[in-house]
Amino acid sequence: MSEHLTSLPESTPSPRRLRLAAAIAAVVFGSIVVIGVATRLTEARSLRQWTDAQAIPTVVISTPEPNNGKSPLELPAQMDAFTNAPIYARTSGYLKSWNKDIGAQVKAGDLLGVIDTPDLDQQLLQAQADLASARANAALAATTAKRWQELRATDSDSVSQQSVDQYNGDYAAKQAQVNSAQANVDRLKALKSYARILAPFDGRVTARNTDVGALITADSSGSGTPLFAISDTSKLRVYVRVPQVYAPGIHRGDEATLTVPEYPGKTFTAKVEADARAIAPTSGTTLVQLLVDNPDGRLLPSSYASVSFNVTSDTQGVRVPAEALIFDDKGLHVATLDANDHVQFKTVTIRRDFGKTVELGSGLGPTDRVIDNPPDGLAVGDPVRIAKNTQPAAKPHEKS
Repeated sequence: MSEHLTSLPESTPSPRRLRLAAAIAAVVFGSIVVIGVATRLTEARSLRQWTDAQAIPTVVISTPEPNNGKSPLELPAQMDAFTNAPIYARTSGYLKSWNKDIGAQVKAGDLLGVIDTPDLDQQLLQAQADLASARANAALAATTAKRWQELRATDSDSVSQQSVDQYNGDYAAKQAQVNSAQANVDRLKALKSYARILAPFDGRVTARNTDVGALITADSSGSGTPLFAISDTSKLRVYVRVPQVYAPGIHRGDEATLTVPEYPGKTFTAKVEADARAIAPTSGTTLVQLLVDNPDGRLLPSSYASVSFNVTSDTQGVRVPAEALIFDDKGLHVATLDANDHVQFKTVTIRRDFGKTVELGSGLGPTDRVIDNPPDGLAVGDPVRIAKNTQPAAKPHEKS
């Protein structure tokens, strides 16, 4: 037995060494497990913290810019000719000729066109003949009445006063017919004078809606198409609607700057001529009329322009970004932050819209902190985080 034991190889590990190796392996494996679990717990805790942090919205805030009513008041406007006259036909016929085309400068009394009036000419000849007949009848009646008056004066027994009165009445009737015929002749002559179409004032022909040979129908109501249109463009009337809050600051004689898109960089000076002194209930504005000199005719009537008033408002206001406004069933308001960075909503009113920014007339102060482009779902009292920059927060790296 002892000989058999001594014959075992010397490299076989002893049980003690095997137990030691197993213990070391167990420790190493346990350490790996512990480290893995700890790492997982740490990452899970970090992810949970990041998720909780993301549940609080991050917002960008801005401070309202005090306006103090000192910004220029720029409004759209429309320009019209100082005087504009559509010229309608007052007599019927055919257009014989026209002398002035669109764009032509005219003086008062210049001949624009001539209407050929054959029907009116015949009516005038007949009226003149009726006048001549009435005058002849009146002359005969006057002679007869005079004779009967003389007979009555020399022999009152042979001529009755009734006969004298009868002939005097007949003369008066014949004279009335003369007056009527004369009035008819004058009327037809007046209509005949309208066959010559004349310019009513100095200006420019802005429309010609007829041509030679066209049938012309008299239009006394002005409901048809005018033959010509004459406009005085040496000055233009400029109409602009001014918001109610600025209406008291607009006075007659005030100057304003006018610009038009066809002349970029060019400005014109307009002067306030009148205003409606009333607020339109549908728009909350008052109509203001200005005059602008246009001696070279560069400005065109019926075109659009932009008018800038050097006027200030007595009511102070603030400007905020347009995306800060919130429209919902509760009206118009903005989201602000209180001292604890909690959300508060304030109802506001818009005074002027500048596109990217708006001027508020009430509801907000210059020290309020306004949330730009507030996210959906914000409620009163919600906590938020103020963004330090515009870059989105990076999500923690997750290991599988």
